[in-house]
Amino acid sequence: MTEDAVPDGGVWFRVETSSAASTVRRAAERLAGQLGMSEADTADLAIVAAELTSNLVKHADEGNLLLRPVRREGEAGVELVAVDSGPGMADLSLSSRDGHSTTGTLGIGLGAIVRQATWFDGYSRPGRGTVLAVQLWPGQPVAEGPWVGGLTRPLTGETVSGDAFAARVVEGRHQVLVCDGLGHGPLASAASDAALGAFRAAPPGPPAAVVQHLHGAMSHTRGAALAVAEPDPAAGVLRYSGLGNISASVVGGDGRRRGLVSLPGIAGHQRPVVREYDYPFDADALLVMHSDGVTDRWQLADYPGLAERSPLVMAATLLRDAGVRRDDACVLVARAWS
Repeated sequence: MTEDAVPDGGVWFRVETSSAASTVRRAAERLAGQLGMSEADTADLAIVAAELTSNLVKHADEGNLLLRPVRREGEAGVELVAVDSGPGMADLSLSSRDGHSTTGTLGIGLGAIVRQATWFDGYSRPGRGTVLAVQLWPGQPVAEGPWVGGLTRPLTGETVSGDAFAARVVEGRHQVLVCDGLGHGPLASAASDAALGAFRAAPPGPPAAVVQHLHGAMSHTRGAALAVAEPDPAAGVLRYSGLGNISASVVGGDGRRRGLVSLPGIAGHQRPVVREYDYPFDADALLVMHSDGVTDRWQLADYPGLAERSPLVMAATLLRDAGVRRDDACVLVARAWS
């Protein structure tokens, strides 16, 4: 990574040797400076970054760490997501306590992460690896994790991803977007950036109207496959409108998946047919959306307890196991909010 500012989409680090700890820590400190965080908050962030990378080096196979800025109500914070395919842990809560160790060390790594973090969540299974998600915010602690979480990862060899996601709440509507800019690299990323900007600025309206707005706003780009969903658990319905090869499913409380319909088309090109479909969506349901850089063969039933974790941890776990390296990849998970 260069000394440039960390982009909003974040930076993935491959963590294989102990030297990665200092690389990630310096990048985290630069991001803290970019966001105007205090010296005390920056010091806490440095500890978390160092401990996460140290744990990946000691315990993980194929360890990767995402560092990115996050924002809420005018505040800026930092999020780190550590993902590995290592031996995993039978009891993550036990391993997070100070003094518990599996390598003969003092066993304070995960305990230090939990103490310094504003928000922490994770998932681990023996033989399946571990996902740890951490947020650090200035000011008051976060009462609970967000109702939606997502990650993107660029094609191997690329520095930017043509896949993207976003969420917004406007006039009581909770809406999410997943888009896949055509191709790869900067031009695909520019198409997705245009979709994100248009989505955030779109007038309030149902998903089909938002998709039409995005289509009109993207004519200067190479175009994208995209989908907009609006979960409404109070009404027991999810409204959905998609163009192109964005995959989406509603997962019920019993773990069963129901695929959602996206129509052929490219946002920003020609004049696609845009339709909206309604699907049952109750308080126990989950929405999972992803680009074609993620295979569609996943099943939440293969991950006992994962549906109880945060949307971000669910998304990271699916990206790790179902994402492909020969394409940009994006996963978004949303659940009912309180």
